[in-house]
Amino acid sequence: MSDRLKVAILGSTGSIGTQALSIAAAHPDRIEVVALSAHSNADLLLEQARRFGVADIALADADAAAHASGHSVSAGDPFVIVGGGPDAVVRLATETGAQVVLNALVGAAGLRVTWETVQAGLTLALANKESLVVGGELIMPLVEDGKLIPVDSEHSAIFQCLLGEDARDVELLWLTASGGPFRGRTREELSGITAEQALAHPTWTMGPKITIDSATLMNKGLEVIEAHHLFGIDYDRIRVVVHPQSCVHSMVEYSDGSVKAHLGVTDMRIPIQYAFSHPRRWEAPVTPIDFTTLGSLDFEPADLSVFGCLRTAFQVGKTGGTAPAVMNAANETGVAAFLEGKCGFLGIEEVVQRVLSEHDVQIVESLEQLESVDSWSRSRAKAVLDAL
Repeated sequence: MSDRLKVAILGSTGSIGTQALSIAAAHPDRIEVVALSAHSNADLLLEQARRFGVADIALADADAAAHASGHSVSAGDPFVIVGGGPDAVVRLATETGAQVVLNALVGAAGLRVTWETVQAGLTLALANKESLVVGGELIMPLVEDGKLIPVDSEHSAIFQCLLGEDARDVELLWLTASGGPFRGRTREELSGITAEQALAHPTWTMGPKITIDSATLMNKGLEVIEAHHLFGIDYDRIRVVVHPQSCVHSMVEYSDGSVKAHLGVTDMRIPIQYAFSHPRRWEAPVTPIDFTTLGSLDFEPADLSVFGCLRTAFQVGKTGGTAPAVMNAANETGVAAFLEGKCGFLGIEEVVQRVLSEHDVQIVESLEQLESVDSWSRSRAKAVLDAL
């Protein structure tokens, strides 16, 4: 059993984290979970630690960590080592013997984990797209070959479509988008959208933040920026196409006109498992697609005139520097306000654009600079929201 893959799952109580643990449970002879973290859900984190026999856990919320301290993994076992605060979560990535770190944290909070994991030369299974949106210019030059495996379904698809190919032959990256729950709506129809409506995604089951991002298409904008950093492709060669069936997870078009597409069921366990099994493939974690019953596959352009967040993300990506960090932080603040009923659906986009208009873009120089810019953007976003 000593040859099992040692995995740290950061963000284990969220959607990606819980599905990753289901993969670990299905492959106990292949995966050993050595560390778990959550933001504040201490009860579920302790339950997970007991189930998988994990002694190293951390909660980003210090009060939640204090609540969890002193609980044992199981009768007769040592007490779990509970860390509190963001630094404790970062330490789990590099000080617990993990070979693979799954960064499934939500938002910019995952940036430092990505940074430290890459610095340590560990394999990073990246589900936290904000890491590269905010710090891609800083992080990607440090990534060793084969040490970063994307977990987002779209980026995992592109990653797999590129295997065995020469990067010089890539013509276009095609990122597919379901279109979210409001595909085909007008700007006027979006103005009265409620949080309940926005949380009802037609094809994917995700956490609230990413679900709202999918409804505004900001999620696809973040993925465009992430794809640029992951694969070294100019923004002019990245396309977004709406594909409501969400069967084609993304495509790569080559210089000879051929296109490789990655297809599969709409279930995140497939890309999560591949991040653990790469370069091999384990038995399917879900029932595969039956192409005899699939029906049609539809594609249409994304409407940038209606979904301004996607248009803004393309512009911000091309600007580069600290602009993506500002956009991401303002968006996270706007999404939280929308979920709390403090602004309208289109208010998210307005907050992002107004904060961006106040920012003088800087060249990215350090992690501390990005964290400072992130803090400034959140403060300005809150001020804008108060004035709406």
